[in-house]
Amino acid sequence: MPVADTVIIQAKVWTADPHNPWAEAVAIEGEKILAVGSEVEINGFIGDSTELIDAGGNLVLPGFIDSHVHFLIGGMGLSSVQLRDAKTPQEFSQRIGDFATSVPEGQWILNGEWDHENWGGELPSREWIDELTPEHPVFVMRLDGHMALANSLALELAGVDSDTPDVEGGEIVRDSQGNPTGVLKDNAMNLVQSAIPEPDETQLDAALEAASEHVASRGITSVHDMGDWQSMRSLRTYQRAHEKGQLRTRIYAVEPLETWQKVANYVAEHGRGDEWLKVGGVKGFMDGSLGSHTAAFYEPYTDTPDDSGFFINPPEQMEEWITAADRAGLQLMVHAIGDRAIGRLLDIYAGIEEVQGGVDRRWRIEHAQHIEPEDIIRFSELDVIASMQPYHAIDDGRWAERVIGAERAKTTYAFRDLLNADAHLAFGSDWFVAPVSPIMGIYAAVTRRTLDDNNPQGWVPEQKISLEQALIAYTRGAAYASAEEKIKGSLAPGKLADLVILDQDLFSIEAEQIADVQVQRTIVGGRTVFSRD
Repeated sequence: MPVADTVIIQAKVWTADPHNPWAEAVAIEGEKILAVGSEVEINGFIGDSTELIDAGGNLVLPGFIDSHVHFLIGGMGLSSVQLRDAKTPQEFSQRIGDFATSVPEGQWILNGEWDHENWGGELPSREWIDELTPEHPVFVMRLDGHMALANSLALELAGVDSDTPDVEGGEIVRDSQGNPTGVLKDNAMNLVQSAIPEPDETQLDAALEAASEHVASRGITSVHDMGDWQSMRSLRTYQRAHEKGQLRTRIYAVEPLETWQKVANYVAEHGRGDEWLKVGGVKGFMDGSLGSHTAAFYEPYTDTPDDSGFFINPPEQMEEWITAADRAGLQLMVHAIGDRAIGRLLDIYAGIEEVQGGVDRRWRIEHAQHIEPEDIIRFSELDVIASMQPYHAIDDGRWAERVIGAERAKTTYAFRDLLNADAHLAFGSDWFVAPVSPIMGIYAAVTRRTLDDNNPQGWVPEQKISLEQALIAYTRGAAYASAEEKIKGSLAPGKLADLVILDQDLFSIEAEQIADVQVQRTIVGGRTVFSRD
């Protein structure tokens, strides 16, 4: 009998393996799982050199897989100004001003992740921060990444003024005199982003290290990185770490859809990677976000009757890109939030399948937030994966009905309806847009209790799902979403030894207590990458 390198004992093991759902111990050899079973069975793999990890009776799970992150941006944001929980315009402004005093003059102030809903929905203005940041260009994002605020210095450096023409697929928000307020939406954000200096390799490597450490503390062992829209820049950063043996998080590096030819050429020359770094996926945008009023709906927003959102890219252009990328054998992951964007994307997928035949494509719709009821069954019929972020539901649920009404809210974050229709569900966070916490995502999917505590029984409670269904979406379902279910996503002999140990048993506590659970240890490839001890 082989001797294990590591054995986890005194555990309650939920394996996500339908053939062997529960166990008491796990044996690990190298980077793979050697055996999963009772403690008596696993004791036979213990030798003099075996490391014993006593789980103390706590819950052991497959490592969480976050199927939608912006990894390097998230890593950079950890060291930038923090605006997510700013409750008033004054607090928002003061935090930016205070941060400006802590960094050298001339340094751009980025990220931020503010939420204007925290102070009633009024959009910020450059006038709020100009006097506090005269020597620092500022370009801070709304937490959804589809709207940003620039101060006057940033607008000046980017050449944006009252004469700048409107941008298709975006918006320059203007005051009554036609002057930019500093708020830019979707494609209009490129006007300022093009003026921001590129981070150097040292900054990118530091961001990767920070991001890896951060997600490990949340029990995440794999991420699907949606890139940063500088083609191959993220990938090169990951490659540098991989070549040095420094990757601690398994990464599926997804590139922009419009660069599909470059990605196809890369795959043809280098292959699709290995168990640490995978390539071959491309991500595009149909529309924007609900909070920025740029998600594309069939009917107008309830609070702005003349506005129904818009497509970021013309659907005809998206169909051309998607068809070409599919023909090249790349995996499609397309952002669609409003019901019109989701419906049009499903039409594109259906048309391609009709022409190019049905194969195992693992098509994905990223976010899939506000689905027309008739379109829910189409996810199953077309075998489209709903890649969703449950934390958004308890965040948006504070105000979403004000902007889309109660009727459309019935199929908003429709986890239950999608599973009832036999659709594939994969969960993630959308970090930096939301906290990178599977525990909070599971809490959100199971309880749907909004962050303001105004929905104790859950917002749209009929869309709640069970604890096990939420766990599967963060493990086996997320592995399926990257076509890696044969090597990860469940605990079984021969699979990667990616595990997480929690400090409480999720199956023995009330659903409302899930949010308080913490990660005790995270193991990737048989190696501990985080330990709370």
